[in-house]
Amino acid sequence: MMLGLQGSGKTTSSAKLAVKLKKEGKNPLLVGCDVYRPAAIKQLQTLGSQINVQVYAEENCTDVQSIIQHALDFAKQNGNNVLILDTAGRLQIDTDMMAELLLIDKIFNPQEKLLVIDAMTGQESVNVAENFDAQLNLTGLVLTKLDGDSRGGSALSVVYCTKKPIKLTGTGEKLSALEDFYPDRMATRILGMGDIVSFVERAKEVFDENEAKKMQEKLKKAEFTFDDFLNMQRQMKMFGSIDQILGMLPGMNIKKEDRELISHEGEKQLKRIEVFIQSMTPEERANPKLMNSSRKKRIASGSGIPLHDINIYIKQFDQMRTMMKGMNQMKGMFGKMGGMGLQKMMQQMSKFK
Repeated sequence: MMLGLQGSGKTTSSAKLAVKLKKEGKNPLLVGCDVYRPAAIKQLQTLGSQINVQVYAEENCTDVQSIIQHALDFAKQNGNNVLILDTAGRLQIDTDMMAELLLIDKIFNPQEKLLVIDAMTGQESVNVAENFDAQLNLTGLVLTKLDGDSRGGSALSVVYCTKKPIKLTGTGEKLSALEDFYPDRMATRILGMGDIVSFVERAKEVFDENEAKKMQEKLKKAEFTFDDFLNMQRQMKMFGSIDQILGMLPGMNIKKEDRELISHEGEKQLKRIEVFIQSMTPEERANPKLMNSSRKKRIASGSGIPLHDINIYIKQFDQMRTMMKGMNQMKGMFGKMGGMGLQKMMQQMSKFK
């Protein structure tokens, strides 16, 4: 049973939870219980189609108890083993909303009652959590919008006041961006120390090991193409925004304005490079050596990017290929020399003043 005020991210969190449960081998069913907010059911159905999860809804029915009972019957017939109830929210807590939620709780006795709270609202989230918990005896909390400027300091207050655990955290707009809550990682985030463990876990999810090995071999031989660069950039997009990546790296205690500027400019440049590469022919993307002045002019005209910038991108790309090849050659040389050979070389170098 998903609970929360309007704007907290409840419906989106319901869909994200369905994605997470699917990964764990469950067969979830999303149930549209918000019969008051315009287009609430349509939003849930749209999200369900995006993640390939069934949505049960009765668009012309306002009897929420009847909808849930029918959803239970539907789940039994179709093999769904988890129901996610996207209940109605309000701009503020009122008696009508709470009475409806209490009836659902009493009649259907959900195993989990998760309150979705917005990390950006700060201490106001404490009041919301206390009210919901007093009435419904929550089993846990979902903290959303942790990809924003907030480090999640309100989490400490909410847990302290309700004595209920934070079970899940929303860390981005993507429907896969819902993670289990780890107190130690939240502590390092609050202290501005990043979250390197989550960074590594996200990398394992996004990057394919076999593809990475193939890419490494290409870099060794200086066979890295514009197609490879485009694929790498697309994988980075799956990893998250530049803003998110900066937030997970330790020692990146950057001011909000500076971080937003870096993220905005970085995303803009990456988009321009993507347009530049997509304006090439398949042959040009596969063979960077084909780039001559006439081809550059055609790409500049087709992409709307000045020729000067096209030259800079190609030069930087060539420098990257050369640098990577050089690094691998140095690595091979040191490997052949062995420990003693390297030690002798360092001793000789130390004689130069």
